[in-house]
Amino acid sequence: MASFIAVHRRAFPLITGLATSSRRALATTVSNTPPTPSSSSSLPSPSDPEPLDHYRITLRRSAISLPAKVKGTLIALGIWRRMQTVYHRHNPETAGKILAVKELVEVENVPASAVRTKTEQRHERKAPRGFVVVRNKLRDGPLAA
Repeated sequence: MASFIAVHRRAFPLITGLATSSRRALATTVSNTPPTPSSSSSLPSPSDPEPLDHYRITLRRSAISLPAKVKGTLIALGIWRRMQTVYHRHNPETAGKILAVKELVEVENVPASAVRTKTEQRHERKAPRGFVVVRNKLRDGPLAA
């Protein structure tokens, strides 16, 4: 026990030396300018980025041959198939579920404006029709030449 304490006593000045040098480096990078009145207001300005308050969760790896508990966690998150994307608000329950399946999913933090419903996601993936209706013979009548 005495040798353990002696080793740590010798290492202590090294550790404290690192701590003071890092404090000095941090103190030199922080500016001492007083806060401006606009930065202290509680109203968000248009230049402020929108808060990231949702998770975008995409299943990247299949849950085939994994335990039922893992599959149940994916179902609880609302993910049924590979490459499916769901959105959830930030909360401890969702964070715990994500940690349980972190090897299978890809998670991004996104603002509320980036949240898409299933229908919106489907319309974004859908290819353009490839043609344009010029005229409807039934509705517009025969073409006058």
